Amino acid sequence: MIKWIFAIMLIISAILGAIQNKISEVSSAALNSCVEAVELCIYLTGGMCMWGGIMRVAEKSGVTDVLAKLFRPLLKHLFKGLDTSGKAFHAICMNITANLLGLGNAATPLGLEAMKRLEEEEGESEVTSRNMVLFVVLNTASITLIPTTAASLRLKHGSEAPMEILPCVLITSACALMVGLITAIIFDKGERK
Repeated sequence: MIKWIFAIMLIISAILGAIQNKISEVSSAALNSCVEAVELCIYLTGGMCMWGGIMRVAEKSGVTDVLAKLFRPLLKHLFKGLDTSGKAFHAICMNITANLLGLGNAATPLGLEAMKRLEEEEGESEVTSRNMVLFVVLNTASITLIPTTAASLRLKHGSEAPMEILPCVLITSACALMVGLITAIIFDKGERK
């Protein structure tokens, strides 16, 4: 679907540029945007590598095990029936840690690992389990304590205080998480009736 939206936007831009006799500006903007997109990818890759490396060091040094112990009391009530000493629970804790640090890109492979482990522990099924649904909601609408990617983008574009968005990020991510979890739990209870 998104490819059609982008295609329509490009066609409309070209038509309007031709109508207003500004086709050279449209083509110039398109070329400059391509260069800027590549520069942005390179800029963000550095931060992703650094934070991904920090997550690997944390995993190898046992810091993630400590974090898993900190999350255990809260998450064992949320993920009912899941072994708190199992690989799935550990992967969920790693994903939550990455999301708390605002590392959405580093959290993605950890989230995929968590889903794979959940599938192994809960058995493959045609229907997604309650724990899988809750994990997807938790991963998607996670609380971000340090919005590193957003701060990096703000810094790149000249912000003098890239972390000034922190209160807004905390409030919106907490609200999104609460709404998502409450909705998932309500729909789960409705399914079981």
